Amino acid sequence: MSATKVVVPTTTSRSVSRKFSLGGLFKAREAGIVLALIALVAFTATQNSRFLSAQSIRDILLGTAILAVLAVGQATVMITRNIDLSVGSVLGLSAFAVGSLLQANQGMPVIVALVVGVAVGAACGVVNGVLVRFGQVPALVVTLGTLYAFRGAAYFWAGGEQINADELPGHFLKFGNSSILGIPWLVLIVVIVLVAAGIVLRNYRAGRELYAMGSSPQAAELAGIKVGRNTIAAFLVSGALAGVAGVLFAARFGTIDAAAGNGYELNVVAAAVVGGVAVFGGSGTVWGAGLGALLLTVIGSSLAVLDINQFWQQAIVGALILLAIGADRVVAVRVAKSLKKRDSHV
Repeated sequence: MSATKVVVPTTTSRSVSRKFSLGGLFKAREAGIVLALIALVAFTATQNSRFLSAQSIRDILLGTAILAVLAVGQATVMITRNIDLSVGSVLGLSAFAVGSLLQANQGMPVIVALVVGVAVGAACGVVNGVLVRFGQVPALVVTLGTLYAFRGAAYFWAGGEQINADELPGHFLKFGNSSILGIPWLVLIVVIVLVAAGIVLRNYRAGRELYAMGSSPQAAELAGIKVGRNTIAAFLVSGALAGVAGVLFAARFGTIDAAAGNGYELNVVAAAVVGGVAVFGGSGTVWGAGLGALLLTVIGSSLAVLDINQFWQQAIVGALILLAIGADRVVAVRVAKSLKKRDSHV
């Protein structure tokens, strides 16, 4: 009986959302990011034509790759009405773990390095998920704690030393800079991650359950969705993708120390929020998060080309976050009014 009562409003909410063209609004959000990107690139190119050179575009795409992978994981967690602030530390720990193994095993294939990075990241993600699920502690608090714990573990392991590029195997460093059909491997990996995550979230029950949890955790639980299991799974995905990002970081930069990935967590949250992932859960796409990562990277590159102080980037990112949150609140209020109006006619 209770389940019936819960399912009806959930379905109603979904249908009303569609009728209210909520999906259209999110598409509009993503379309807005694309328009902003085009305008920003066009303006910057008029000031400096080298901004659209092949090397410049390649640098922007490589700069976006790591942030985009992290943003996909962050979006998965935020859709469930949680947040993962530890991704930067997980990236650093995974990068140092992979770097240490490669340093001792020069013949280790790249695919094995990727598997190791995913395993380290996934283990960290499970720790986050278990603490959130069974500790009944807000994800903000848990992942803030593990942010420092994982970073501390990386510092303890590194012992003040760093791994330099000349200590890593050549084929691994080549992987970080080589391309296939002109597209860098790092960018291809990001595209694969985006497509896979987008398909699962949109077309599979496991993905739809994450949206239901974010819309209303209590209703989702009453409807029979295993909220606890899915919460742990979402953090596992976020941790695993942070592990992938750690391997990409090591391959691209070559030099790894315990501070690798420091500060990434805020940029990742910003990319997801700017890309349309609601901070209150239940909506958003990984495509939007990826576009948000690209927009933030292009803003940083444009400021450098336009010779504008990089400190302005933080102010612009902050303004974009506030704008995105404001847009989310407008959408939420309009959906609530639409639901109330619909119920009054029943």
